[in-house]
Amino acid sequence: MADTLRRDAASGKAKWLVVFLHGLGSNGADLMSFADYWQGSMPDIAFVAPDAPTPCPDGGYQWMQRLPAGHPRMFDEADAVRGGIDTLIDEELSRLGLDGSRLVLVGFSQGTVMALHVGLRRGEAPAAILGYAGGLVGADRLADDMKSKPPVMLIHGEQDEMVPVYAMMESVKALTDAGLVAAGQAMPGLGHAVNEQALVIGARFILSAIAYREKHLI
Repeated sequence: MADTLRRDAASGKAKWLVVFLHGLGSNGADLMSFADYWQGSMPDIAFVAPDAPTPCPDGGYQWMQRLPAGHPRMFDEADAVRGGIDTLIDEELSRLGLDGSRLVLVGFSQGTVMALHVGLRRGEAPAAILGYAGGLVGADRLADDMKSKPPVMLIHGEQDEMVPVYAMMESVKALTDAGLVAAGQAMPGLGHAVNEQALVIGARFILSAIAYREKHLI
């Protein structure tokens, strides 16, 4: 990874780790701004935001090339960088003394593709996967590849001009058909972006998933 931003848990002792995966042409700092909204209600969470490994020609970084939504090569490109993300996650969990069940993945656009691609193939299920403005690639291969079934929420602007909202709907259906607990939230008037309401909905999902994991699985 080009660079990685870290923010310690406000309480001084991390019990959970959120890893942000940014979108095309962006960087880790962009999504680390989410922690500004969330940290007050998540004092026991540490946040990590890596830059993707490949620079974009127009600035920022990318996990994969710019491809149309649903392009078949997206799966191969996502698979090519999955190992690097897994390694970073394992290193960060080890640094904090946490196991894989205390991981939350949060992505935007390409980062959502990667959060789903990585999270569903980890041996230990993350506590949650939250994705904004993106979706699943390789739905037809999910049954063979999937190793874990974390809860998933996808949030998507109805006016998204880059990734149509139906991509989110199709992803939720594929995830549900595969046996996951998955939900989608379409945001009226929102384009390819995240607004304050979307951040609030995402925070509620993360906190609910963590509370469930603490009560039932840990």
